[in-house]
Amino acid sequence: MNLLEGSVGVEDLVLLEPLEQEPLLKNLQLRYESKEIYTYIGNVLISVNPYQQLPIYGPEFIAKYQDYTFYELKPHIYALANVAYQSLRDRDRDQCILITGESGAGKTEASKLVMSYVAAVCGKGEQVNSVKEQLLQSNPVLEAFGNAKTIRNNNSSRFGKYMDVEFDFKGSPLGGVITNYLLEKSRVVKQLKGERNFHIFYQLLAGADAHLLTALKLERDTSGYAYLNQKVSRVDGMDDAANFKAVQSAMTVIGFSEEEIQRVLEVTALVLKLGNVELADEFQANGVSASSIRDGKGIQEIGEMVGLNSEELEKALCSRTMKTAKEKVVTALNVIQAQYARDALAKNIYSRLFNWIVNRINESIKVGVGEKKKVMGVLDIYGFEILEVRELHPITCLGPAPVTCHVSSCQGIPWTKVDYFDNGIICNLIEHNQRGILAMLDEECLRPGVVSDSTFLAKLNQLFSKHDHYESKVTQNAQRQYDHTMGLSCFRICHYAGKVTYNVNSFIDKNNDLLFRDLSQAMWKAQHPLLRSLFPEGDPKQASLKRPPTAGAQFKSSVAILMKNLYSKNPNYIRCIKPNEHQQRGQFSWDLVAIQTQYLGLLENVRVRRAGYAYRQRYEPFLERYRLLSRSTWPRWNGGDREGVEKVLGDLNLSSEVAFGKTKIFIRSPRTLFFLEEQRRLRLQQLATLIQKVYRGWRCRTHYQLMRKSQILISSWFRGTMQKQRYEKMKASAVLIQAFVRGWKARKNYRKYFRSGAALTLANFIYMSMTQKFLLGLKNNLPSTNILDRTWPAAPYRYFHTANQELQKLFYHWKCKRFRDRLSLKQVEILKEKLCASELFKDKKASYPQSVPIPFHGDYIGLQGNPKLQKLKGGAEGPILMAETVKKVNRGNGKTSSRTLLLTKGHVILIDTKSSQARTVIALDNVAGVSVTSFKDGLFSLHLSEISSVGSKGDFLLVSEHLIELLTKMYQAVLDATQKQLPVTVTEKFSLKFKENRVDVKVIQGPEGGKNGKLSCKKKGSRCLEVTV
Repeated sequence: MNLLEGSVGVEDLVLLEPLEQEPLLKNLQLRYESKEIYTYIGNVLISVNPYQQLPIYGPEFIAKYQDYTFYELKPHIYALANVAYQSLRDRDRDQCILITGESGAGKTEASKLVMSYVAAVCGKGEQVNSVKEQLLQSNPVLEAFGNAKTIRNNNSSRFGKYMDVEFDFKGSPLGGVITNYLLEKSRVVKQLKGERNFHIFYQLLAGADAHLLTALKLERDTSGYAYLNQKVSRVDGMDDAANFKAVQSAMTVIGFSEEEIQRVLEVTALVLKLGNVELADEFQANGVSASSIRDGKGIQEIGEMVGLNSEELEKALCSRTMKTAKEKVVTALNVIQAQYARDALAKNIYSRLFNWIVNRINESIKVGVGEKKKVMGVLDIYGFEILEVRELHPITCLGPAPVTCHVSSCQGIPWTKVDYFDNGIICNLIEHNQRGILAMLDEECLRPGVVSDSTFLAKLNQLFSKHDHYESKVTQNAQRQYDHTMGLSCFRICHYAGKVTYNVNSFIDKNNDLLFRDLSQAMWKAQHPLLRSLFPEGDPKQASLKRPPTAGAQFKSSVAILMKNLYSKNPNYIRCIKPNEHQQRGQFSWDLVAIQTQYLGLLENVRVRRAGYAYRQRYEPFLERYRLLSRSTWPRWNGGDREGVEKVLGDLNLSSEVAFGKTKIFIRSPRTLFFLEEQRRLRLQQLATLIQKVYRGWRCRTHYQLMRKSQILISSWFRGTMQKQRYEKMKASAVLIQAFVRGWKARKNYRKYFRSGAALTLANFIYMSMTQKFLLGLKNNLPSTNILDRTWPAAPYRYFHTANQELQKLFYHWKCKRFRDRLSLKQVEILKEKLCASELFKDKKASYPQSVPIPFHGDYIGLQGNPKLQKLKGGAEGPILMAETVKKVNRGNGKTSSRTLLLTKGHVILIDTKSSQARTVIALDNVAGVSVTSFKDGLFSLHLSEISSVGSKGDFLLVSEHLIELLTKMYQAVLDATQKQLPVTVTEKFSLKFKENRVDVKVIQGPEGGKNGKLSCKKKGSRCLEVTV
């Protein structure tokens, strides 16, 4: 693919003509205005921040760049990430991606894109996805606690971050390690105009619910906190509340427990509340200035939240204990010193909390010790800030090094000298162990006597007065130079990218970074587990008089470790550029970009790329990787490594693109290397196809031979089985023929020597014997004569089964007849009544099963002792069949009244229970029918065929406690008197005749189901009565 076809400007600055600053900037501007934000310098990527979302990311573009080599598609960060990942996976070379640039140039976003690409293209699986999710979710947490809004960047990283992502041999992520460098903890207590504190403070106040804020003793209004910049509480395009929810979710994914998240938020709230602790002037009795807490409420809330005695915290803030070998002296602090102590405590708490969070993340994503792993590092270091004057800040001394020239000369390769600024002299000026600026700063901090920022600057002026790259007001005056921009408390270093001025104010204090021992001990005494763990030096058992390392010493040590780590990996560079100061899309500031290209050394980088070689490799591994591209070296090469490499490149017509050193091959253009990789990929496909062809042929031949062998074996077994089956049939036929012949001979001999009827006689004798035995055994094992006992012994033989069933029926009928013969006439009548009740009400009336075991008495009112009632019965009608007290339901209003019911063989008589006078006499032939419900109630309706002349106005609605017995006796009496069956209807809806009209009765079941015998009647209009039973 031709890189210049269809491209905007020059995609690779190595091809730029003429190679000068102005064409380079024009090319970047042209591509930026066309939304082409990426440009190459060989395999170095330049990224210009677009300040907008571009449609060039996502799964579609990841898949596209995964399938092509570096130069086949437009410049993209995915292309560089793909080269680094494939080199790590396929060549087993550890990688690091160095992302540099000014603050706001997009370094953090670039690192996210690299991580998202690697996460998308590496292996899949539940465990792998979990590791990838944890690595990606570490970003929101670290951004919340380590990023802040600055003047030039709304999401500026205020710490250096280096992440090592560790992979297995397949390229699947196993875990990682995060290293943080020098958090800008001074931002906790002070921010410049237009800047904010760290994001987490604003996210906590905006996103926490009311319950959480109450638990943390916080208010939602940011104006109530001294450590928060009141004028800049919100950032455009940033939702603090939503981000807080995202941070909580990310911490959960990483592996933080709910308790750990709560403790982290409590320590964060503690820092906010420390800023609100106001200190007031106070004088001791001897007149010495001291300090005290103006309002004890804030200290009290802090003590309650972390389990700390507020008096001890107040004492630690307002006084300082000095220990010597012999004595201990307590000194009161004035207001300024106490404020310094308070701010130092807040900064230390937050800095140590941040380190604890990083270590906690590392615990979740760490890899086992015994696992072999490959490593890809991503470095997102501090962004440059273009300020007029700098304070003490991380001073990086990384510049271009003359490695290429040295290697090329050692290998005997012709080299064109490229002029560049050697930054080694600046590194020595700052980092020299004995005579560097940082060494002098440490020496001044440790020196006894009066020490100040002025004495430190005086020492630098004396030591570097003749240094070409050091300037100050003193050195300028000595050289009779006048510069109004240089202050009396400033010095200037002439870097390769320009002059940088530093103000020495507070250099000594910030380098000492002291935290009074009283404060450490007070924090260690807190009952809060997390806060206590942040101050191990507060433990009296671990107390040490040794001075802690200075900030400069810590920075030099961490940078040395970082450089050692980076030197062990293959580097990949991303140079980020900020196009304007206002974060506006489409705006390209020529001067600003020119300064950045200068200190990023882009022009020098292009020159080195043009003059040097993009890739070098020893002959042996190069031949091992690419010998398959030549028929002369593949599959076997017996010559030397260099000769083999020359043969491979000669067959590919690439000899003019390379140079042969003494031990290494040098490739000038990255395109040549990518061409080799593409040819190797195609050749691997050919070899894979060849291997597949050979394998398929071998597999088919093996399969055919196995099938042939199996077929022969199956055929032999089949023929053997068929012959065995044929033999078995022949054998069975022969045995059958023999049996018939033997039987015929036996019958012939039997007729000759025995009687022909002997067998039948024997059979009959045996059958009779078995029958006799069966009957005698049945006689001795007969069941009981209880008619309810239906058991019967089983027949011993099947041919007795029918006879056994008939005998069982006969025995049961005999038991029933025997039982009936023993019954008296009265008992027979009772059973007949029970049988009649069963025919009428079984499975129809719910109260019937309860009446079965209860005998029918007939007289329930003591008729023999009541002569008045005896007079009412007709003497000619015989005895009273049923006498009981019933309730008559008034059909007009639904009320009930008691009546005595007498049932004779000819009449039904209703008697007033109070006067014992007959109120109604009903002849049985006038009873047309009876209606009852299916419930357990005693309600029934007595339907008459015509109106009686004796006190009857129509049908009767009665309630009886012995309903089953009453209606059974009435049914038999009507049958005896009229020779007709009395109709008994089971229904919940029936009608009653009442004078000239009819009343419809509807019966419903109440909650008790009629068990208590109570009923209620309700009139529904003039012709409807609702009865609840």
